[in-house]
Amino acid sequence: MQKTVRPDTRALVIDDVSKIYMQWQRSGRIRDIIKNLRHPEKKEIKALDHLSLEVQRGEFLAYAGANGAGKSTTIKILTGILQPTSGRVEVFGRSPSTERIELMKHIGVLFGQRTELWWDHPVITSYQWKKSVWNIPEEVYERNLKMVTELLDLGDIIHTFARELSLGQRMRADLGMLLLHEPEIIFLDEPTLGLDVLAKRQMIAFLKRYNREKGTTIVVTSHDMDDLEEMAQRIILLSNGKIAFDGSFDALRQAQESLCRINITTGDTQRPCLEDMKYIRSDGNVHVFEFDRSQNGMHEILGELAHINGIEDIEIKKAPIEEVIANLYLSWKNPKNQLNQ
Repeated sequence: MQKTVRPDTRALVIDDVSKIYMQWQRSGRIRDIIKNLRHPEKKEIKALDHLSLEVQRGEFLAYAGANGAGKSTTIKILTGILQPTSGRVEVFGRSPSTERIELMKHIGVLFGQRTELWWDHPVITSYQWKKSVWNIPEEVYERNLKMVTELLDLGDIIHTFARELSLGQRMRADLGMLLLHEPEIIFLDEPTLGLDVLAKRQMIAFLKRYNREKGTTIVVTSHDMDDLEEMAQRIILLSNGKIAFDGSFDALRQAQESLCRINITTGDTQRPCLEDMKYIRSDGNVHVFEFDRSQNGMHEILGELAHINGIEDIEIKKAPIEEVIANLYLSWKNPKNQLNQ
């Protein structure tokens, strides 16, 4: 009896990948110019350091890290823009290095500060150009054009010149163009960067719905952790080109479980003086402080508050995800303190 082969459920495989850049070192001093001509100095920059991870089909993955952590380098390697220095990379079983043209039929890429729209033409012209160049079948094109026009609310701007669009409108139009060929995986690099609140909500709602209904794999990078938490189920945090955390947002919060915020409402706008808590900000008569339960117990905190007059209300909650991430970034500056999940 022939054994049934189970199809590979992995969308992405990154196996022991490193990416090293060489930077020319120049002091700018005249006396060093001749020296550099004879013996050029180079500095090795390791953008990715033996990185390994897998992403399953249909996952919505948040990929985050401080500036220079290796996020954009990873996306560029996965899409074939850059070559890894060492290691193996597969996207749906294909190598981006050697099969990029074939692979582009299955992936979509959106960089927040770049556009594929023709600047001096209506949006629909760019869409029609892609249909022709990519050989998208008429039926597929019409179906997807109708879908993105409706779900991304493009009806009022599809005949507008790209140069006349606002940033939020352009991002929606770029996303619509990206989806015309029905990619199986989408890479989004800072898709909400610079968007206003309404445009950001529309973008996030669409991506969540598209992932849920189409089963499309989505990998998104962003510095806005609140956006990532709203969109993705899993988050990978990079530090110095290595994975410092891989898990759920709940697990990420547990890494800094003792970090808490306390909102103190007083009868006037005068800020209370508290020695054991870090002052964050005030909004009228609501004053926000931060404390670490591992260092200051609740009995001590409440005891200190009991001696302050004029307190009308107290609200204690876990620190925002942005604060959790910021503290982890600080701890990761020392490699010995990296968190492995």
